[in-house]
Amino acid sequence: MITKSIPNLFTIGNLFLGIISIMFAFNDNYSWAALMVIIAMLLDGLDGRVARALNVQSEFGKELDSLSDIISFGVAPAFVMYVCAFTEINPALAWTATAIFPICGALRLARFNVVDGVPGYFTGLPIPAAGGVLATLALFHDSIAVPYLIVGVLLLSYLMVSTVRYPNFKKVGIPKKAIWITPIVIAAAVAVAVWKPDQTPKLIFVPLVLYALLGLKKNVRMIIRRGKKSKKTDELAESKHP
Repeated sequence: MITKSIPNLFTIGNLFLGIISIMFAFNDNYSWAALMVIIAMLLDGLDGRVARALNVQSEFGKELDSLSDIISFGVAPAFVMYVCAFTEINPALAWTATAIFPICGALRLARFNVVDGVPGYFTGLPIPAAGGVLATLALFHDSIAVPYLIVGVLLLSYLMVSTVRYPNFKKVGIPKKAIWITPIVIAAAVAVAVWKPDQTPKLIFVPLVLYALLGLKKNVRMIIRRGKKSKKTDELAESKHP
C-alpha cells in the first residue's frame, strides 16, 4: 500500500510547489516563484518514472497528475507573468493573455489523456515545458517589452494545442534498484537551486526555450512542405486541364 502511494507523493509535491509559486508571485518574489515551477517540473518528471519502476501505475495517479499540472504549469506560470509584467497594461488584454495560457494547457492535458500519441513523441508542447518557459521568461520582464511577452504567451499557448511533435523522454525509466537514489537527486537539485535562486531559473530558461523552438521549427517546415505540395498539385491539375 505504501509503495503504491510513493508516485502520488511526488505528484502532490508538484501541486504543492505550484501553489507556493503563486504565493511567492503574489508577494512579488518572482525568482522564487519561477524556481518553484522548475522544481515542480523535476517532481513531475519523476512521478511517472517511479510508478513504472515500481509497477504501480493507476488511473487515479494519471488524473491526479493532470489536475496538479494545470495548477503548477498552467495557472502558476500565467500568474507569475501577470504580476511581473501585465498589471500596468490594458486589463482586458492582460486578463485575456493570462487566461489563454492555462486554458490551452487544460486542452493539451485533456487531449493527452484521451488520444493515443505517436510512440516516442508528444503531440503539442507538453505543459510542464511550456509552464517552465513562461515562468522563467517572466524574470526578463525588465529587459523584454510587454508586447513581446504577450506574443510569447500566445505562442506557447498555441504550441501546446498544436499537432507539432516533440521528443518524449518519459520512456527513459528508472531501474527499480535505483529508486532509493531519487530522493537524494531531488535534494541535491533543490539545494543547488536554493543556493542560487536568482540565477537558476534563468539558466533553466535556455534549454526549455530550445526545446519549445524545436517544435516551432518543425511546424514551419511542415507548413512550407504543405505549401510546396499544394503548389505541385495545382500545377499538375493545370497541366491536365489547360
